[in-house]
Amino acid sequence: MAVPSWLERLRAAGKTVLLQDGKRKIHYLFEDGKEMAEEYDIKTGQLISRKWREKNTLGGTGKWQVEVGEPTSPLLGALDSELITESSSNPIFMRKDTLSSFQWRIRNLPYPKEVYSVSVEEEQRCCVIRTTNKKYYKKFLIPDLDRYHLPLDAAALSFTHANNTLIITYQKPKEIMAAEQQLQKELKKIKAANSADGDCKTQ
Repeated sequence: MAVPSWLERLRAAGKTVLLQDGKRKIHYLFEDGKEMAEEYDIKTGQLISRKWREKNTLGGTGKWQVEVGEPTSPLLGALDSELITESSSNPIFMRKDTLSSFQWRIRNLPYPKEVYSVSVEEEQRCCVIRTTNKKYYKKFLIPDLDRYHLPLDAAALSFTHANNTLIITYQKPKEIMAAEQQLQKELKKIKAANSADGDCKTQ
């Protein structure tokens, strides 16, 4: 059965848990050296962010790649950031999940809803956004489905448009929702490193 395989990887990973600013922050260190950092809302259990990092070709630490949450600016902290800035009118693509769905938001898309189409490309295992005016085109993956070896379902995909933002929603399959609930129960049992009697594994 495919679902436990990803759960087993998470269970086997070294984990550090911190409770901070109303968030449960988990750092995973996998056997292959990859790292994953997640933040959950303590009250709701909703995923706020997920980032990945792996060693670069020289064995050094690579940069964090954002999968869920606000994208980090590549110019953040750069000395010339005030001289070279990305246009504030460019579309900004980000993922922001809910408890029951994967959700993506593309800001700065002013065209009316009827201009857009969002479809599933089953062979390429991706979703595609197109516009009839040829102003925007994007392919994006749903890595969660790959991790659980689940097919893409066109019926689970929908979208809406408001306030210059295209919002794409993909209903989570029941297998993933069940696995996420199980994982949340297990994460709550791990003592936080910043609690008085922390005894969790550290990285």
